[in-house]
Amino acid sequence: MKKTCLTMMLLMVTMSLVAACANKPKTAEAAQTTETTTAETTDDGLAPDFELPDLQGNPRKLSSLRGKYVVLDFWGSWCVWCIRGIPAMKEAYTKHKDKMEILGIDCRDTEKKWQAAVEKYELPWLHVRCSDDYLPTLGQLYQIEGFPTKVVIDPEGKIAKVVVGEDPEFYTYLDDLFK
Repeated sequence: MKKTCLTMMLLMVTMSLVAACANKPKTAEAAQTTETTTAETTDDGLAPDFELPDLQGNPRKLSSLRGKYVVLDFWGSWCVWCIRGIPAMKEAYTKHKDKMEILGIDCRDTEKKWQAAVEKYELPWLHVRCSDDYLPTLGQLYQIEGFPTKVVIDPEGKIAKVVVGEDPEFYTYLDDLFK
C-alpha cells in the first residue's frame, strides 16, 4: 500500500512539473543551447511597445528606453536556467551599462516572489512584472518559446537578436556588439 501511495504521489508531482514547464525548454541541454529566433515587429519595424509595472508599481514603457541598446530578459524566479544565468547577466551589465540597459521581465511569479528574487539576487537593472493575464499577449508578440529569452533591441527600437536559453555565446555577442 505504501509503495502504491508513493508511486501515485511521485506521478502527481511529475505531472505538476510537466504542466508548470509548459513553455520551457524540454531538456537541460535545450535550456543551455542558445537558439536565435525572430520576434514580431510593428509595421514601422520597431519592437512591439508595452507598458508594465516596475518594482514600485509605476508604469514603465519599453519605448522610454530608446537611444540605448536594451536587453529584454524574460525570466522567472522558478526558472533554474534563469537563476543560473544571473552571474553572467550581472557581469555583462557591469561591463556594458553605459551602452545598454537590461529590462528584466518577470513572468509567472507572484508579485512577492518577484520582488523577493530581485532583492535576493541583487539584480541592479530595471525590472517589470508581466501578469499572467498579459503574458500570453506579450509572449506572442515576442514569440517567447522558453525561459530565459533575451531580446536585444537597438537604439532605434528595432529587434537586433532574440536568444532562447542560457549560453555564454550570448555574452560574447554583447562583447562583440560593444567593442
